Formats: sequence, structure tokens, C-alpha cells
Amino acid sequence: MTVLLDPTSERSPAARERLARPDRLEGLTVGLLDISKPRGDVFLNRIDELLTERGITVKRYMKPTVAKPAPLPLAQQIGTEVNLMIEGLAD
Repeated sequence: MTVLLDPTSERSPAARERLARPDRLEGLTVGLLDISKPRGDVFLNRIDELLTERGITVKRYMKPTVAKPAPLPLAQQIGTEVNLMIEGLAD
């Protein structure tokens, strides 16, 4: 018998519809979230560079640890400051 454990401890995860993608990025603020995995900053630095070259406003954020979800105050801050988010994963 195999037992799988859910690390999120969610008994019934919230289901949310995906938001529609914007038609363009001009005029929007894009958030880049570094989840604190090794080399995630390298990926996000390149995305930042490419977006900035196009004149797109970029805001950077970082989770304190990869092992836990973003703290609620950080998630709320991001939600009020950006139009869309790119989360960086790497190793």
C-alpha cells in the first residue's frame, strides 16, 4: 500500500478560475516573484531585463523561504501593486 502526503495540508483546495491573459503588457506592471530556489534570480534577472527593454514596469519580490507559501502580507502587497505575476523556479 502506498500513502501519499499532501504538503499543503489542504483537505479541500480552493478552486479558482484562471484570469484572462492581457492582450498586451504595455501600461501594466509585471511582478517577478523569486521563490528563493537556487538560481531563480538568474532566470528572473533575464526576464526583468527583457521586459524593461520593452518599457514595461517591473517590480521584484522574494519569498523568505522556498519551503513555505508566500506570507500573507507579501501576497497582499503583490496583489495591490502589480497587474500580473511571473514566478521564478530554477535549480
